[in-house]
Amino acid sequence: MGSDSKISPAVSEEKESFRDRIATVDASGKRKWVYAQKPKGKLYSWRSWISGGFFLLFFALPFIYVRGRPLFLFDVTEAHFIIFGKVFWPQDFFIFGLAMVTFIVFIVLFTAAFGRLFCGWVCPQTIFMEMFFRKIEYAIEGNAAEQRLLAQAPWTGTKIFKKTSKHLVFYLMSFIIANFFLAYVIGIKELGKIITEPVSQHVGGLFSIMIFSGVFYGVYAFFREQVCTVICPYGRLQGVLMDRNSMIVAYDHKRGEPRGKFNKKVERDLGDCIDCNQCVKVCPTGIDIRNGNQMECVGCTACIDACNAIMDKINKPLGLIRYASENGIENREPLRFTGRMKLYSVLLTGLLGVLCVLLYTRKEIDATVMRTPGMLYQQRGADSVSNLYNIKVANKTIYKVPLQLKLEGIDGTIEIIGEHHAIAVKEEGQGDGTFFVVLPASSIHSRKQPISIALYNGNEKVDVIKTNFLGPVSN
Repeated sequence: MGSDSKISPAVSEEKESFRDRIATVDASGKRKWVYAQKPKGKLYSWRSWISGGFFLLFFALPFIYVRGRPLFLFDVTEAHFIIFGKVFWPQDFFIFGLAMVTFIVFIVLFTAAFGRLFCGWVCPQTIFMEMFFRKIEYAIEGNAAEQRLLAQAPWTGTKIFKKTSKHLVFYLMSFIIANFFLAYVIGIKELGKIITEPVSQHVGGLFSIMIFSGVFYGVYAFFREQVCTVICPYGRLQGVLMDRNSMIVAYDHKRGEPRGKFNKKVERDLGDCIDCNQCVKVCPTGIDIRNGNQMECVGCTACIDACNAIMDKINKPLGLIRYASENGIENREPLRFTGRMKLYSVLLTGLLGVLCVLLYTRKEIDATVMRTPGMLYQQRGADSVSNLYNIKVANKTIYKVPLQLKLEGIDGTIEIIGEHHAIAVKEEGQGDGTFFVVLPASSIHSRKQPISIALYNGNEKVDVIKTNFLGPVSN
């Protein structure tokens, strides 16, 4: 016999389990549908509670208003965003730039330390698929084995009824979810108008809802796990963001191999894995976690619960599949909150803290003051000098603001050009104006005199703008 006869069973098995394609595609390139068995266990119960909180927030937030504004609004069409009741305009781009940088750094650091913990526990795609649509499927078509038999069965009245019912419910739920997603873009009040007013007045809004509904229906009825393994950039990037110290859902091959079937009557000299394939049956992406860390794994912990249930039945220690790192498995060390994880956690907390401070301290009224281009100073009699300025104001509140201007720290007056003595700015809008700053000659000590202009809304000082005043300098 050739050299292949010398290959050990473990190596042979490893070669047989090697694959060069994703788990849901066969050798011919055809998709293999995943019939995931419903998980049971402590971690699944925790995930169910977290998902319940997510659903509560998702469906409740559009109805929450703060001082007449929605708590969250992401109107990309008008470049108008509301976060925690605060309005953000294009002028606040630097905050969004910092937020994007923070988000990218957060993703890198979080994934390097904690793997795909986000994907398995709080990703909306995972939550909606596994905790909402998958449960609807179980209720209508039955468990995984019944679903498989139904798919293979001929088209009888029962099959037509179940399939039609499932897809109708899926589309109805997708339609409801699409409405709520649109509420985050245009606001629940505008959504109410689309629903209650004649269709002819809101053709664009109705079209948007139908597009959203079709996308969600396609994702949860057909694409499913393909979104995580093929479309999601985070899933594709995990391979370069993680290393052997990252926390993953891992199979302890040191303890589990060599695997073999369990027999109570025979003394066992194999590893703890009894090759029951329960971890494979519950996997929503169709992988075998025993083949090591794979890009399809979303860290949902379904395999942990399934394996723990089997270990409990055969009186073996729990945790054959558990949260661990690859180095932790190799060195037989428990997962610890390492110095690396602590450092990354501190960095993440710091970044989020800086962003929160910026969001909290952001100005509600933002003004820009500039000297009128091409104009020098003007003499006002023998003892005064004036400069002409332009002001542009962005009002991010929901109230009209009569903005008054006052000099600070220097003698002088401000004369607003127009019939009023204030800059009128409409709610959530912009305003502008022109004004003179008049200073006595005795207050001018340099060619460019620094001055401060305070902005008042009634008796409330909302901002202080620093600029320069041009004037003559006496010898």
